[in-house]
Amino acid sequence: MKEQVVAVLDKVRPVLQRDGGDVELVEVSDDGVVLVRLKGACSGCPGATMTLKAVIENLLVKEVPGVTRVVGV
Repeated sequence: MKEQVVAVLDKVRPVLQRDGGDVELVEVSDDGVVLVRLKGACSGCPGATMTLKAVIENLLVKEVPGVTRVVGV
């Protein structure tokens, strides 16, 4: 599952980098919780929670079987 999560994050990464940010995979737990760290401009952005839930979580849950949620750390 971790490889699939990395592949999906690689799809999202260019959009974040265009605005000076990035995303780092921290951990994929056995129960489907993905821990990520927003970096650069994304780490302090007021829209970071929306990016995390509306973009990253929705895409991961849709494209990677077993992913249940995404948590920012």
